[in-house]
Formats: sequence, C-alpha cells, structure tokens
Amino acid sequence: QVQLVESGGGSVQAGGSLRLSCAASRYTYSTHCMAWFRQAPGKPREGVAFIDSALDTEYSYSVKGRFTISQDNAENTLYLQMDDLKPEDTAMYYCAANIGSLCPWSDYDYNTWSFVYWGQGTQVTVSS
Repeated sequence: QVQLVESGGGSVQAGGSLRLSCAASRYTYSTHCMAWFRQAPGKPREGVAFIDSALDTEYSYSVKGRFTISQDNAENTLYLQMDDLKPEDTAMYYCAANIGSLCPWSDYDYNTWSFVYWGQGTQVTVSS
C-alpha cells in the first residue's frame, strides 16, 4: 500500500506561483507513473501533468508552458511548480500514482488512465 500526501496549496492572485508537493510512502519497485489531477466544482476531473520513472513528462494543453512536474526520487516526493496562475486554475489538486509500471504514453487520452493510489487533495484558489 502506497500513501500519498499533498501539500502546498493556498490562495494567490493571478500571475502568482505555487509549488505543490506530494510525499509518497516508501515502495520497492523501481518504476512508476505519477500524475497531478485537478477538479473544480461542477467540472470533470482533469489530468494536468504526468511523469514516470524514465523522466518522460506530459502536460495538459491548459497548463503547458506554465506548470512543471518533477520528482525527487531520494525523497519519494512529486512536485508541481505552477507559475503564471490564472483564476481558471482554481481547483482541488490531487496526486496519483501507479507503482511498478511506466506511464502508458501510447494512450493519448491521459484523462482515462487508471491510477491505483490517490492523495487526499490540496486546494488551490487563484483570484483575479
């Protein structure tokens, strides 16, 4: 069982930055696929950024060029650096993980990827 704990959410003005963290409990597998999702009230869940242990990454069109996903394997921590934030970025942000496999990059519909482990979420609010 892998536990994920997000932190770093908060309230910022448009144009500001936040850095989200997701601390994962230790696991023995050398491969993984991890992601950040978000969900705003009344809207479907959206995959925002993806990374695997091969360091391949992908971003949703809405955040590409503004958000950066990264990981610290020594600390088992996933990050999401969010710059130039916009009011439409307001949402609950969740980290997700699959352990023991890389991301299925050949499936381009990233929002349909199934993740086994999820964090409890951290709220991001961007005011105009």
